[in-house]
Amino acid sequence: MPLIAMIPGDGIGLEVAPHACRVLDYYREERGLPLDLWHLDLGAERYLRDGTTFPTAAADRIANEASCVFLGALGDPRVPGLSYARDILFGLRFGLDLYANIRPVKALTDSLVPLKGRCAKDIDFVVFRENTEGIYVDVGGQFKRGTADEIAINEDINTRKGVERLIRAGFDYAKRNGKRTVHMADKSNAMKHAHELWFRCFFEVAKDYPDIAARHVYVDALCLLLIQDPRPFEVIVTNNLFGDIVTDLGAALQGGLGMAASANVHYDDPKRVALFEPVHGSAPSLAGRDLANPIATFLTVGMMLTHLGFPEEEKRIESVCARAVETGHCTPDVGGTLGTKAAADWILNGLRTD
Repeated sequence: MPLIAMIPGDGIGLEVAPHACRVLDYYREERGLPLDLWHLDLGAERYLRDGTTFPTAAADRIANEASCVFLGALGDPRVPGLSYARDILFGLRFGLDLYANIRPVKALTDSLVPLKGRCAKDIDFVVFRENTEGIYVDVGGQFKRGTADEIAINEDINTRKGVERLIRAGFDYAKRNGKRTVHMADKSNAMKHAHELWFRCFFEVAKDYPDIAARHVYVDALCLLLIQDPRPFEVIVTNNLFGDIVTDLGAALQGGLGMAASANVHYDDPKRVALFEPVHGSAPSLAGRDLANPIATFLTVGMMLTHLGFPEEEKRIESVCARAVETGHCTPDVGGTLGTKAAADWILNGLRTD
C-alpha cells in the first residue's frame, strides 16, 4: 500500500494541507484506493518548539518506505534565514535526487485567463525545471562582508548528466503525451559556458526524438512570447533559476499561484518517492484569514494520484475544480466569495457527487 508522508508546513500550508488529507481520505475510505497517510510534525512551529528541522529518522523512512510526500508550504517570518525550511525542502529535493520539477500551466476556465483575446484552451503547457543543480546549489560565498569591498558569489553549476536527464525527461513526456514541440530556454548568448552546455545537449538529445520539433528560445524572449501568445508552447525545459521565474509567470496565465500545482520527481525511475506541493508558498499575510485558495492543493493531489497510477482521478479533480470557478464556489482571488474551508467543502462534495 503506498505510504504518503504529509508535511503541512507553515502559514497557509497549515490551512490547505488538511484538505489534501481530506481528499486522500475520501479516496481511501469511499473509493477504496490503497493509500496510507503518515502525518509528520515538521515546520516552523516544530523548529521554534525544539529546534527540529528534518530528522534523519524521518528522512530515512521517507526514502525507504514512502511513495510520495505532500508538502503544504514552508516559510515563517519568525525564523530569520529559514534554515529549517531549507533543510526540509532541499533535503527532499536534493536528498532524494528529485531532479525534475514538473509544473503544468493549464487554465481551467476562460475567466482565469488574463490575456486579451485568449481563452482557456490557449493556456496548456508544462514546464520541466531542473531541480538539483544551477545557481540554487549554494556554491559560493562572501568576502569582506559588510565593507565597501565586499564580494558576493554564487556559482551556477551545470553537469552534463543533470542537463541531459532533464532535457530527455521533457522530450519523453512530450512523446508519451502526444505533444509536437519542446522548447528549451537558456541564456547561452550571455552565459557562454554553462548555457552553451544546455544549447548543445538540447539539440543532441532532440536527435533521438525525430517526430518532435526542438525549438530554442532565450529566456527573456520566452517571457515576452508567453504573454503575447502562449499557444505555440507545449513543453518547456529550462534550468533551475529560469524555471523558477517562468513558472510564476505561467501561474499568472492560469489564474494565479492559488491554481498552481507541482511535482518533483526522479523522472526515469517512477518507483522512487516523489514530492508534490502547491506552489503558492506560505503567504504569511494571508495565514489565518480563511482566504487561501485550496484549488492548487486539490490539483496537486490529482498529480499525485496520476503518479500512483490513477490518472482518471486527476481528470475528475480538474473537472470539479473548473466547475467551482465557473459557478463562483471558490475564493476571491479567482472570482468567488467563499473562504478556504467552504471552497474545499464544495469541491470535495463535488467529487462525491460527480
